[in-house]
Amino acid sequence: MTETTLNVPAPHPATLPEQLLLAQCRLWTGRRRGPGGQHRNKTETAVVIEHRPTRLRAEASERRSQSENRQIAIRRLRLKLAVFARCSQTADAAPSEMWRAHCRDGRIAVSRRHWNFPALLAEALDVLAWHRADVGAAAQQLGTTASQLTRLLKRYPPAIDQLNRERAAAGLRPLR
Repeated sequence: MTETTLNVPAPHPATLPEQLLLAQCRLWTGRRRGPGGQHRNKTETAVVIEHRPTRLRAEASERRSQSENRQIAIRRLRLKLAVFARCSQTADAAPSEMWRAHCRDGRIAVSRRHWNFPALLAEALDVLAWHRADVGAAAQQLGTTASQLTRLLKRYPPAIDQLNRERAAAGLRPLR
């Protein structure tokens, strides 16, 4: 997996409705090895999705159902896009309506399993990129605290790892 971020035009692809996201993707199916019984090796249940503009890929093959694997692969692609694709921000950009719905009184209320999680993660990382990985400044713009923002990123380890790489490049100490 690439460790560099890619610039993408707004809106962020992780926030797009499924049909619009899939219009930017190439999808193919196949067979994968591993456990799953006789059915697994007789049908093409594995799904691979590639976002054409960024060339980021996600795949799923752990379920016996192609439609279940498709949903898992889309979710994984959204998370990868959230971590490795950046949209331009401005210092005075207000948080999105979705962000405000999940952030009340400075507290970010969203589970990692929630459908909006990748979009919220993408918005947080976009604002952090604008503020050159300064968590305090980004948190202030998003209407939350630095600890809440850090907690959100820690819910998906590749996100906090990516932020720490950016912080190291900016000469800042890593977050724990």
